[in-house]
Amino acid sequence: MNIMTTPAHRIGESLVRVVDKNGNPVADKELVLNQKSHQFLFGSGAFDFLEYEGKKGDPERLEKWLALLNYGTLPFYWGRYEPEEGYPEYESLMEAAKILRANNVTIKGHPLCWHTVCADWLMKYPDEVIMDKQLARINREVTAFKGVIDIWDVINEVVIMPVFDKYDNAVTRLCKRYGQVELVKEVFAAAKAANPDGMFLINDFNTSPKYEELLEKCLDAGVEISAIGIQSHQHQGYWGTEKLYDVLKRFSRFGLPIHFTENTLVSGSLIPEYIEDLNDWQVEDWPTTIAGEERQAKEWEEMYRILFADPNIKAITGWDFADGAWLNAPSGLVTVDNRCKPAYDKLLSLVKGEWWTKDQPVTTNSDGIVKVTGTKGTYEIKGCEGVITLGDDPSTATVVL
Repeated sequence: MNIMTTPAHRIGESLVRVVDKNGNPVADKELVLNQKSHQFLFGSGAFDFLEYEGKKGDPERLEKWLALLNYGTLPFYWGRYEPEEGYPEYESLMEAAKILRANNVTIKGHPLCWHTVCADWLMKYPDEVIMDKQLARINREVTAFKGVIDIWDVINEVVIMPVFDKYDNAVTRLCKRYGQVELVKEVFAAAKAANPDGMFLINDFNTSPKYEELLEKCLDAGVEISAIGIQSHQHQGYWGTEKLYDVLKRFSRFGLPIHFTENTLVSGSLIPEYIEDLNDWQVEDWPTTIAGEERQAKEWEEMYRILFADPNIKAITGWDFADGAWLNAPSGLVTVDNRCKPAYDKLLSLVKGEWWTKDQPVTTNSDGIVKVTGTKGTYEIKGCEGVITLGDDPSTATVVL
């Protein structure tokens, strides 16, 4: 860890007592400290390398993903998760989730309520029944995955939801019928009832004052929002520092944790500015370029540093881990053939380099005590039994040599 460039609020400390198997202090002993995990959530979509919903796994891509990241988003789009009423893809998603959990990955489910990729079979029901089924769906998923997935995007893109007019769908109907705030209140209450200890996000790409106004109304109505989700799909160009700092300032005022939930930076040509809905940009071939990859790496590094330096930010999720996913864009950290791009290497140098502790010499004092300082997360001393946790408050620990 580079203590000079790691933000102070990301650093924790612990007084560790080293004892032998008889409980006696191990005094004046030179030891080696290694970090095992980050407290901060460095994430990406985990859509394209695990087996689920008939998709094939990609072990090479999974290995590279795990080498960098500790936080994965799994897809629960209702129309794909339950294409036929009563037959959800529970088994395949649970198997995918268990693979991630076996590798100490924290998982988020995305999303529980959204007007896009909604289940078409809902359209045959009246609004009251749709609402009942929406709340039952939330209860079913949050309950079934409790302990495996405890973080959820409860509702997605509410700002545009009541005026979304590309096609008729059940959730926009609900939003028009009950209103944005009432719908948010109902879906959050259902999620909270199913898992009182869960973390539940509201998530949106709209970072205008309209999102702030919605948040104010929801909080005033008593909605228990765990964290604010901010999307930044930057297919039309990097936000830059000015916009990043502006968004951080405006949304930090709510006093809630902030997750940058869906972030995209491309390594090829940009979508023209005249395109209002990114989904309207449909191309067969969207290649990555050498110059684009260099640009992408610089932008990702700057964005990571700015977000990691802000104490309100608890998670950063790059949306596509590999190229060729949403919109067929060159938006990944690896290419379609799993070549690591410069952006991958740069982020690895931060997450597992500059902000990571490896083979750090430490020496106990005459009482067998050593002060451990590092980026918040879990640690171990080589040859010792026991885990050391560096969290928000100073801690103590005992390990056995």
